[in-house]
Amino acid sequence: MNRLFGKGRGKVPPPNLSDCIGNVDSRAESIDKKIARLDAELVKYKDQMKKMRDGPSKNMVKQKAMRVLKQKRMYEGQRDNLMQQSFNMEQANYTIQNLKDTKTTVDAMQVGLKEMKKAYKKVDINKVDNIQDQLEDMMEDANEIQDALSRSYGTPEIDDDDLEAELNALGDEFLLDEDSSYLDEASSAPSIPEGLPGEKSTSRGDVMVDEFGLPQIPA
Repeated sequence: MNRLFGKGRGKVPPPNLSDCIGNVDSRAESIDKKIARLDAELVKYKDQMKKMRDGPSKNMVKQKAMRVLKQKRMYEGQRDNLMQQSFNMEQANYTIQNLKDTKTTVDAMQVGLKEMKKAYKKVDINKVDNIQDQLEDMMEDANEIQDALSRSYGTPEIDDDDLEAELNALGDEFLLDEDSSYLDEASSAPSIPEGLPGEKSTSRGDVMVDEFGLPQIPA
C-alpha cells in the first residue's frame, strides 16, 4: 500500500518562535557582511576617481560606484526589514513567556489554596479554645501548688507595731555600743608645738619643753 499511495507524512511540529528569531537574525548578519564588502568597493572606486582626470574612464568608474551604491541601499532595506521582524517576534515571545509565567503562578496559588482549605478543615477552633482554657487552668493550679509548698510552719504571730518599735530601738543600741574612747585620747594628746624652731625653751605646767614642744631632758 505504501508503494501505491506513498507513506504519509509525519505530523509537522508547530513553528517555534525562538527558532524563527534565530533564523531572521542569522539572515540579517549575512546581509551585514554583504554591505561591508560593498562599502569596501565604494572606498576603492572613490580613491580611483580622485586620482583620475575627467573623461570616459572616470565616468566608467563612477557608473560602477553608482551600481554598487544601489546594491548597498537595497541590502540595507532588507536588513532593516529583517531587524524589525526580529524585534516584533522578540516582543511577542516576551509577552508569551510572561503569560506562561503568570499561568504557572496562578496554578501554584490555586494548589496552595486547596491545600490550605484541606488543612483548615482538620483544625477545630473549638478544640483550640478548649486547649487554651485547659492550659490556663493548669497554670492556676501550678501557682496554687507553689503557694502551698512555700507555706511556713510554726512561725509565731508578731504584731507589726512591736516589730517597728524593735527596729527603732536597734538604732539606739548601735549608738550606745559605739566606742568613743578614741575621742578622750585625742583630747589628752599634747597640743601642737607653738613657736618656731630655734626659739628658747618654755615651760608647760610643771614640765619644761623645748622649742619643738617636747619634754626637755634634764642636763
